Amino acid sequence: MPLNELAVPERVTGLRQIRRKLEAGELEKLFIASDADEALVAPIEAEARRQGVPVERAEDMTRLGRACAISRGASVAGICRSGGKRPPRREKTEGGN
Repeated sequence: MPLNELAVPERVTGLRQIRRKLEAGELEKLFIASDADEALVAPIEAEARRQGVPVERAEDMTRLGRACAISRGASVAGICRSGGKRPPRREKTEGGN
């Protein structure tokens, strides 16, 4: 299964960040490492499925961490909805210059 979907700036890693994004309804897709502690990830997976968020299993924590460009394993990772981002600020010009 390709993890290249995580090569985006809208990714988050870690149980706390994933939990926050789920609570805010901002998670688009959830990835769970197959070797993650089931007692920790089961409630997050259940909530994601309840919200209709697609859940994909990664081969292991090391590969999931690498896919997220972090130097350690990751038990969970996710992609956030990009619609909630603010547009870039425009420079104000005086007198129409």
